[in-house]
Amino acid sequence: MSMKGERSIHEMLHNDCQSMNEQTSSSILQETDLSGNHVRTTLSAPATPMSSSAPSIPLQNGNNDFLRVGALKIDSFKNWSISTYKCTKQSILEKLGKSQRTVDSDLEAQIEQLRETQRKYLAILRLTRAFNSHFHHAVVTQHALAEAFSDLAQKSPELQEEFACNSETQRNLTKNGELLLSAINFFISSISTLCNKTIDDTLITIKQYETARVEFDAYRMDLESLAPTQNLEETQQNYTRYKETYEKLRDDVTVKMQFLDENRIKVMHKQLILLHNAIAAYFSGNATALDNTLKQFNIKLKTSNSTGSWLEQ
Repeated sequence: MSMKGERSIHEMLHNDCQSMNEQTSSSILQETDLSGNHVRTTLSAPATPMSSSAPSIPLQNGNNDFLRVGALKIDSFKNWSISTYKCTKQSILEKLGKSQRTVDSDLEAQIEQLRETQRKYLAILRLTRAFNSHFHHAVVTQHALAEAFSDLAQKSPELQEEFACNSETQRNLTKNGELLLSAINFFISSISTLCNKTIDDTLITIKQYETARVEFDAYRMDLESLAPTQNLEETQQNYTRYKETYEKLRDDVTVKMQFLDENRIKVMHKQLILLHNAIAAYFSGNATALDNTLKQFNIKLKTSNSTGSWLEQ
């Protein structure tokens, strides 16, 4: 009995272990399969099955576009580097006197004259602004003095007439001073526009012309230094291209300087007459002439409101 019982118990345990081992192995295989699928899924990128040829077409086109853009950028940087090197070399050789430069004597003399004119006009502009600032303080002081005299005229009956007379004089000087300040401010504004905008615009074109001249000379020297056996086609093309750019900018500078000179003469003629007439009328005490000068040039007195002088603000 006991032997049969032990045998049956051992058989049951053996059968249970075998079944458990089978289940465990099957689960391990299943996990291994699932894990394998997961690994393969991860390595193959998309989980959804697709044909191998379908996704390669847009990806290949994208790579081609990227490579094309990169190649263009590299070529552009290469050309810029070569051009910069040649221009720097040309500039250094010119300063050392080892290279000939293209010279347009008449145009370069006009350019230097223009730069000198701008420097002198800027000096006039600085001095006029300084005069305007000092005179503005003088007019403000005259206005305050007129108010002080007026106040004393009311509080000092024994000197009322004298204080009132001085107060009226200072008020008239203040009024005329405001007119002169308006004329000076108009002169400053016009000269500032001429120097800092009109002339500067022409100088920008001149700077472009000077850069084009150096580039043209650099490629001209390359063309002249090449041996007859070397390939001249590319160098000749670059030389022709930079020569056309140089000649175009030279013509542009010539035209701009001509128009600038005409405009400069017209502006300065008007502004110098304005400044002369306004200052002469003020310091000669001719209030009528001063007022007529501002009307002639359509200059209005600067006011902050209609109730008082702008000097009070």
